[in-house]
Amino acid sequence: MTKQNHRLQDMMTCFRRRWSTAPDVRKPSNNAQYTVADGILAAFAVFFMQSSSFLEHQRLLQSKKGRSNARSLFQVEEIPSDPQIRNLVDPLSSAYFQDDFWYLLDQMKEQQHVLQFRNGLNTYAIALDGVSFFSSEKISCSKCLKREDRSGVTHFYHSAITPVFVKPGQSQVLPLPPEFIVPQDGSQKQDCERAAAKRWLAQHQQHFSNHSVTYLGDDLYANHPLCQLLVETYRQFFIFVCKPESHPGLYEWIAFLDKNNGIEKVTHRHWTGKSGEIWRYRFTQQVPLRNGSDALQVNWLELVITQEETGEILYQNSFITNHAITMTNVIHLAQLGRTRWKIENENNNTLKTKGYHLEHNFGHGQQDLANVLTSLNILAFLIHTIQELSEPAYQRLRRALGPRKTFFNDLRALTRYMVFDSWDDLFSFMEEGLDIAHVPP
Repeated sequence: MTKQNHRLQDMMTCFRRRWSTAPDVRKPSNNAQYTVADGILAAFAVFFMQSSSFLEHQRLLQSKKGRSNARSLFQVEEIPSDPQIRNLVDPLSSAYFQDDFWYLLDQMKEQQHVLQFRNGLNTYAIALDGVSFFSSEKISCSKCLKREDRSGVTHFYHSAITPVFVKPGQSQVLPLPPEFIVPQDGSQKQDCERAAAKRWLAQHQQHFSNHSVTYLGDDLYANHPLCQLLVETYRQFFIFVCKPESHPGLYEWIAFLDKNNGIEKVTHRHWTGKSGEIWRYRFTQQVPLRNGSDALQVNWLELVITQEETGEILYQNSFITNHAITMTNVIHLAQLGRTRWKIENENNNTLKTKGYHLEHNFGHGQQDLANVLTSLNILAFLIHTIQELSEPAYQRLRRALGPRKTFFNDLRALTRYMVFDSWDDLFSFMEEGLDIAHVPP
């Protein structure tokens, strides 16, 4: 990929080169008409185009015209069938694709596009959350988790944590490599979200300098070992939701300080355009996260939003952080803490409902197929987001066509009937048809 831009054609050339080295466990005597790289690229094309029938249409174009968009746009030399794709991809490890995320993100950083995610605390915020993307009572594999419901029925399912860069006021999120919650070798306990978060940190913290990241998460992450790890080992910041019912020792301190004027308070009035709201902040410094003399000292803040006329509570939440809290930054801290919801709305829900069909069973396999396909799906989402943030032609088309659905409908229709030599040619054709080729960004 060139260092000057994020052209899709360059990205696909890079992926072809990278995935051509993917492990091939097939025996030499097996039919090797299709390479592993063709299997990966073909699967990726389905997710990128958000079309389960994309490859079928390209096979038809290949038979009629002797060429296809699968080759020209996605570098697929020979188009495998769906069962062949699953067989080629199933033996791979989902971890194999982590470097592809970082290659793209490092390019974003090098070209300073990632600066768009720098927040008011002079850090980058990474929201952590878990998502489930497969469930069945019958289909399972070695990477499945399982649970038993009240009626005794066993459910097999797949889950992952899907970290993303977020920023208040920024509509896009930047997906990072997922970490899959899977049975761990040598462990009798079922894997969990917290353990997956610790693995993710151990693998990827090297990409961040000290005190450059603020991790965001719900109450599950406001856990003493994890917070201590972030502070003492990884030298990073956190803002985690902190509920009274899960942190009784800390809230005994809060109650004591409140009675003895040890809680600082800030109040602001906001006008929504229709009604007034009162935003009340309370905060204090250096309270123990749990009972015990060795407890980590954290800073606590609360935000309560009420309707001015009625006093109705519209929002209430509290957080713990290792950022110092002052009268001047408490608003920024609360705003950033609340931004963790973007991982659900802008990432997980987008992957489930905006064309990526994350919860659809594209293929379960016997090894790591489900997790590999999910990695490729999220990678496609990352590339779409990078295009939105950095590539003028993509930006112009998205503005002209409006809804995401319209843009992808047009891509699918055009590539079903016509073959384009490159992504640049496809985008130029669309711009000329819409008469927007010379409209400035």
